Amino acid sequence: MHDIRAVRADPAAFDAALARRGLPPASGELMRLDAGRRAAQTTAQEAQARRNALAKEIGQGKRTGADTAAQEAEATDLRDRMEGLEAEARTAEEAQLRILEALPNILDPEVPEGADESANVVLHQHGEIPNLPFAPKQHFEIGEALGGMDFATATKLAGSRFTVLRGPLARLERALGQWMLDLQVGEHGYVETAVPLLVNAASVYGTGQLPKFADDLFVTTDDRYLIPTAEVPLTNTVRDEILPEAALPLRLAALSPCFRSEAGSAGRDTRGMIRQHQFAKVEMVSITAPDASAEEHERMTRCAERVLTDLGLTWRRILLCAGDTGFGAARTYDLEVWLPGQGAWREISSCSNMRDFQARRMNARMKPKEGKGNLFLHTLNGSGLAVGRALVAVLETHQQADGSVAVPAVLRPYMGGMERIVAP
Repeated sequence: MHDIRAVRADPAAFDAALARRGLPPASGELMRLDAGRRAAQTTAQEAQARRNALAKEIGQGKRTGADTAAQEAEATDLRDRMEGLEAEARTAEEAQLRILEALPNILDPEVPEGADESANVVLHQHGEIPNLPFAPKQHFEIGEALGGMDFATATKLAGSRFTVLRGPLARLERALGQWMLDLQVGEHGYVETAVPLLVNAASVYGTGQLPKFADDLFVTTDDRYLIPTAEVPLTNTVRDEILPEAALPLRLAALSPCFRSEAGSAGRDTRGMIRQHQFAKVEMVSITAPDASAEEHERMTRCAERVLTDLGLTWRRILLCAGDTGFGAARTYDLEVWLPGQGAWREISSCSNMRDFQARRMNARMKPKEGKGNLFLHTLNGSGLAVGRALVAVLETHQQADGSVAVPAVLRPYMGGMERIVAP
């Protein structure tokens, strides 16, 4: 959410920021509505002041027996005018809010220009692209050959974009989630948090999914929403709160199922586990003071990178360009992993600094140690990681010529010591 005072202070800069995202100017309509709202409120306040003065005159007149009919008629007229002015101000304010809540965040100045992912910038790469001494298979070929990945049964049970895992592959998925959460909590200082999987509309509004991305959400008959990511409940824990600066940074992590309708994804990644309606993910959320969020963004991204390194995967960090940066983010790093079976880089984590964009929607603030007044918090979120995509990457990277899969050393304690997954 944007501060209308910032738009008012420099409308040209606001429109220029929107133009970086390929959007038309919005300051003109915002300023028109803002001016109408303020004018109606000012006139209503003047009318109220006149009514107060009339009330005194009427009271004095009645005490002395004077005729107060004219003053009473004027007071009645002013009351009717005030009701109209207040309605006019509310209408303008609501129209202004509808525009503001649909506009994306202001991008960091260092975000590169560009309309789509082709303009994203590779910052660094870890590891060499593996050159397997055999024709690598894709994860669904490996999983089906191992007898542990069943898409036909999942389709019978729930439809497309679901998966049934069995045996060692089901255990491998569980091991990945548990190990990643243990790493983020035990070594990186995130507080493990178990969250509701159903949230109210205020929560998905607060993190920016509503109203713009309603089609991406699953909603129940009682107007609750299945979480698209644990970012939603984790971030909303500070909604309508004022945190002391000494309590920051607040770092939270959760391993949870996530649910996405994948609206607009028809024909994309229809085979396998890359794009599912239901998947597990370890989510990291940080709540910081405004001057600490840039450093926290780097830290959070390194926490996600550690997962990829320890799993023995080849990965790279990407700085997203203006046209590819998400709606609520000011700056985003994507982590991409090399998938030998696909012979391609695929996103496996996204870490974003939202700055005060979500905090304004949530009215989440902090009380500084020094100075007067409260400041809006900064919020950050990142995948640490998506469990299904991590499973895909492990299967494709650690596949063997005989069809088996080597279990990364960090996962073996969670797999009962198993070193290799083989076909039954």
